[in-house]
Amino acid sequence: MDRSEVIRIDGTEKVAGTDGTWSQCTRRGNMLFISGQIALDADGELVGADDFEAQAIQALDNLKAMLEAGGASLEDLMMINVYVTDMDNRPIFARVRDGYFRDNPPSSTIVEIKRLCMDELLLEVNGIAVLPE
Repeated sequence: MDRSEVIRIDGTEKVAGTDGTWSQCTRRGNMLFISGQIALDADGELVGADDFEAQAIQALDNLKAMLEAGGASLEDLMMINVYVTDMDNRPIFARVRDGYFRDNPPSSTIVEIKRLCMDELLLEVNGIAVLPE
């Protein structure tokens, strides 16, 4: 791949596509940028209404699927940003996150926000990965 080439991935069989105005994932060279992943399944249906843990699992599963679609793995993930609508759910997220990143956790930021793109959503997670050269 030419280092200047930009690859855009709008969805996969595991993650719902976009409306075309943005990409789920963008890769340039060995850098992979994953847009905010939420608790929607591959059909675009909400998973875990009023269930923070179920939403966290779905969002991280989507993040993992987008990493794989971009040619990366959880081991390549360097940074995640987590946006929650209630910081009281932080311990739940920490427990779920630990199931994905036991040995080599990425850098992380968690921020409480007022709301997300859908009122039913309780969190959103995005990330940056660096692939081996």
